[in-house]
Amino acid sequence: MFTMYCKRISATVIYVTAAIHRLFGRSMASESVTRFDFLVIGGGSGGLAGARRAAELGATAAVIESHKLGGTCVNVGCVPKKVMWNTSTHAEYLHDHEDYGFEEAKAHFNWQLIKRKRDAYVSRLNQIYLNNLDKAKIESIHGYARFTDDPEPTVEVNGKKYTALHILIATGGHPSTVSENDVPGASLGIISDGFFELESCPKRSVIAGAGYIAVEMAGILSTLGSKTSIIIRQGGVLRNFDALISSNCTKELQNHGIDLRKNTQVRSVQKTDKGLSVTLVTIDPDDKDAQEKYNTIHEVDCLLWAIGREPNTSGLNLSSIGVKLDEKGHIVVDEFQNTTRAGVYAVGDVCGRALLTPVAIAAGRKLAHRLFEGKADSKINYNNIPTVVFSHPPIGTVGLTEDEAIKTWGKDNVKVYTTSFTPMYYAITTRKSQCIMKLVCAGQNEKVVGLHMQGFGCDEMLQGFAVAVNMGATKEDFDRTIAIHPTSSEELVTLR
Repeated sequence: MFTMYCKRISATVIYVTAAIHRLFGRSMASESVTRFDFLVIGGGSGGLAGARRAAELGATAAVIESHKLGGTCVNVGCVPKKVMWNTSTHAEYLHDHEDYGFEEAKAHFNWQLIKRKRDAYVSRLNQIYLNNLDKAKIESIHGYARFTDDPEPTVEVNGKKYTALHILIATGGHPSTVSENDVPGASLGIISDGFFELESCPKRSVIAGAGYIAVEMAGILSTLGSKTSIIIRQGGVLRNFDALISSNCTKELQNHGIDLRKNTQVRSVQKTDKGLSVTLVTIDPDDKDAQEKYNTIHEVDCLLWAIGREPNTSGLNLSSIGVKLDEKGHIVVDEFQNTTRAGVYAVGDVCGRALLTPVAIAAGRKLAHRLFEGKADSKINYNNIPTVVFSHPPIGTVGLTEDEAIKTWGKDNVKVYTTSFTPMYYAITTRKSQCIMKLVCAGQNEKVVGLHMQGFGCDEMLQGFAVAVNMGATKEDFDRTIAIHPTSSEELVTLR
């Protein structure tokens, strides 16, 4: 009887213990798991923004990062790129100094100096991000995270386990590379990350790619004195932008002395005692019988691959927790950043949509408000996201392209206003550059659904107009606005 009684008690204890573990989502073997309210994988813009906002709302939070805090933007993206773009604009202004009366205004450019100052600035930002985490009482965990096979979503970092009621994946992405099988010698080139490691300005540069990174890097290198070629597979750059922007930017690259090779691909790369020899193949897409034409660019100091970006999802072991990926490896999320596993979310470049720092930041903050402030409808609006390309001159765009508007509203319901002019800055300079602008309007009231421009100052003037577009401004609203004269931006409120 005593033995049976003990067995009953033992069974009861096991049942109750199991129930407790089910309630709190942990097993007996996982007592060493460190638990938070919010666990963020990735210390980039989106992850840090989400963690800090969650902490402000009272959540216990931790951020896991394997490299430097700040992610791509701070370390090898927006920040150091903008420093180099600012540097290259000074080179342009130097050309104009004599036209503005500064005679014999010449200067020697010191690449090493700006690199040291740029790197020091980035390092300061890294430390600021760490200090901000400390101030917010957010734990910083350094290392690579990998999801385990535990019943509840759990990650392991350096042999230690961490879990949370809510886990955010914000691991970002990395530049795509070219395999040696596809292009022999491809590894002799660098990716955009490697651009920031260059110790001097290359005398001869070749950039493969037609997206915004390729355009920006080509502009910076060319303006700072590197003889630059850009290799594009088709007939123009920035083909995902409005057709006016794509054609104008392609023209501007050539006007600024960049050697643009259309309908061309890199076939092979060889290293010589005078640098790299980059062999190209070109074929006329309009001639079905055209033969491939081969050409080689010799004595190349820098071959830069700028052919796209890929998500940082490998190594996370996402399949173990049922997080679905698309065919390109991006995490599939809904409009609220939910993945296919409850309690696990994703924001930023790892999701593959609108790969922009402010988008990741906004998504991270919106998620925190939904999870920890009870704002059930808190989510980012992916419509009318303003974008700037720091080309020479810069591009500003928000809303639908003309083709997208026609597809949505129908050709008869879309009206387009365009202008092209020379900004006043160039009125007395020998160096000239056009400014082009387009308003895409839809419906009977001509709601402004798209705004696209390239020219001097377009990067800074876009933000205010983006507010107007987001508020649903019409062409009449633009027309009613008094122009600021003399500026380039006044052209947008005087279009006919």
